[in-house]
Amino acid sequence: MKLTDDMRRVVLEQRLGFHATVCPDGTPNLSPKGTTSVYDDEHLFFAEIRSPRTIENLRANPAIEVNVVDPIVRKGFRFKGTATLHDGDEVHRRALELLRERDYGDYEERLRLIVLIRVERAEPLTSPAYDVGHTADELAAQYLEHYRSLHG
Repeated sequence: MKLTDDMRRVVLEQRLGFHATVCPDGTPNLSPKGTTSVYDDEHLFFAEIRSPRTIENLRANPAIEVNVVDPIVRKGFRFKGTATLHDGDEVHRRALELLRERDYGDYEERLRLIVLIRVERAEPLTSPAYDVGHTADELAAQYLEHYRSLHG
């Protein structure tokens, strides 16, 4: 499936994705990945820095789901797909170039693998607040105030 401009924008702006894989015993494993990014029109990727369980799970079962959500406006996307692991190949090299362009250079020395995710299905994620008529501007004001009060 082709990523829309809005999907690409949200992933590139947010950078943080929550990646769900399946453990050998069938239970879920959810792990945040701060290098979540767009590879091309059909793929997302992340750089493996400290994710041994995620990689172990993907070696056994390449199914993955990624959720990327803007916490201020409470909107994002759920991406379902299949992952492949890359080390030292063209995918790895290109992903490193993309990360450098997107200012992730501080982590380059620690990157071990690139996990490329072929997006097979994507669905929007929105807060139930939209169901009762709230707007993105209203939610942004509410959550910006909330986060300011936490760190104020």
